[in-house]
Amino acid sequence: MCSMPGLQLILAATLLAVPLTPAVAQTVASATARHASPPNIVIIFADDLGYGDLGVYGHPLIKTPRLDRLAAEGLKLTSFYASAPVCSASRYSLLTGRYAIRAGINGALMPESKGGLGADETTVADILKSAGYRTGMVGKWHLGNKPGFFPTEHGFDSYFGLLYSNDMIRPWVQTDVPMRLYRGTQELPGEVDNAALTERYTEEALAFIRENKSRPFFLYFAHSMPHVPLGVPPRFAGKSANGRYGDVIEMIDWSAGQVLDALRDAGVEGNTLVIFTSDNGPWMDMPPRMLVEPRIVRTDAGSAGPLRGSKGTSWEGGTRVPFLARWPGHIPAGAVGTDLARTLDILPTIAGIVGAPLPAGRAIDGQDIRAFLEGRAPSPDEWFFYYDSGGRLEGVRDRRWKLHLTFPEKAEPAVALFDLSVDPSERWDVAAEHPEIVARLNERMRQFAAEVAR
Repeated sequence: MCSMPGLQLILAATLLAVPLTPAVAQTVASATARHASPPNIVIIFADDLGYGDLGVYGHPLIKTPRLDRLAAEGLKLTSFYASAPVCSASRYSLLTGRYAIRAGINGALMPESKGGLGADETTVADILKSAGYRTGMVGKWHLGNKPGFFPTEHGFDSYFGLLYSNDMIRPWVQTDVPMRLYRGTQELPGEVDNAALTERYTEEALAFIRENKSRPFFLYFAHSMPHVPLGVPPRFAGKSANGRYGDVIEMIDWSAGQVLDALRDAGVEGNTLVIFTSDNGPWMDMPPRMLVEPRIVRTDAGSAGPLRGSKGTSWEGGTRVPFLARWPGHIPAGAVGTDLARTLDILPTIAGIVGAPLPAGRAIDGQDIRAFLEGRAPSPDEWFFYYDSGGRLEGVRDRRWKLHLTFPEKAEPAVALFDLSVDPSERWDVAAEHPEIVARLNERMRQFAAEVAR
């Protein structure tokens, strides 16, 4: 990440150069006192949102003014990775700081799946609840839908949402399990209105903020969209220049603005860390089973921008996703970070912020990146391992280079090397020119696979 001069911290430099007036001194003192208390933490997690889907990441048609403003008031990362290119595995890592392969969660759990997030796992919510936080989740869980696997059994004081993806009903998934919303562990009656889902989630998130503004709180707000089938109410329909998909993204932008306004109105905006990111890349290669009727069409998928590949793949477009963060007084406004960072880092970073120990006796793959987010140091992350949607290890990157394996049927893996510092689109294979880098990265992959297998 850029050094402090590179971040253009003009305001900070000005305050240091000019004597503080009594009014300014009082404001600074108030801000310092406010930040001495534990910060509230809000994570907004989109589903299948691509690297190129937001205005601040270069989309030419979709308007996202509130998320663009969030970036302007905080930090945008350009090399941030979800840990897996598919739902359940990615969400496992967000909450535990561990690659999902360690728990045998390799893809997306289905309505009939008997497993989920194990009772022996420690989540971000567990850590924050033990630190005195009120913890709430709204939205898509996708880490088990049987007793023992519910969010309220993994550190969350409250839950409202869907237990898995909103497409897991007929005709797209051959299941007889009805899709229902849940509050806590209780199934709510009635069919799910897909068009009303984002608004309903948003209402629940705002209520949680209002009810807990006088104490430290953690809100995990996991949207069901832009995962298909897309749904928007009439007031959002037809508004975007990018069709139905654009309508959904602009509604998510509206929802983020509602959350940010609620933090301001509650008087806690200045002491709240807000993170916005996605679980994986866009589903641009939907299988035929998803296109059996017009409620889902190919243009209902987003954009990976300049990146190759999409959801389900180990190309950059499968796992490199938007990441925005704002924490006034800590994260410099308008910062852009290019260093490697991962959803795996969120648990150790939050644990570091609240002074909580990491879970004992567990391999934690993430690192505390607070100093990086605050512009005080480079990211400590050195490695990222790429898995496909079935849990097969297909690549590794360090701070510059990516080794990628392709597995043709009945043939030896094809090895490619990309210099991500100049080729994030993975267009030019330079393996032949750098055999020593190929060997080094291949050995690191072998070591990690052996570690996970132990």
